[in-house]
Amino acid sequence: MKPLLAIVTVILTVLFALGLSGCNTVKGLGQDLQKAGDSIEGAVKKK
Repeated sequence: MKPLLAIVTVILTVLFALGLSGCNTVKGLGQDLQKAGDSIEGAVKKK
């Protein structure tokens, strides 16, 4: 039974790490899009 517990623990740890990195990636993408939108808005206001 212990090998099964070890496998489940490893799988859950990997899934948790992927979930955290995914959130960070999406957050970074949102920040990049916000900056791009601000740049476009600034360029339009200058005209």
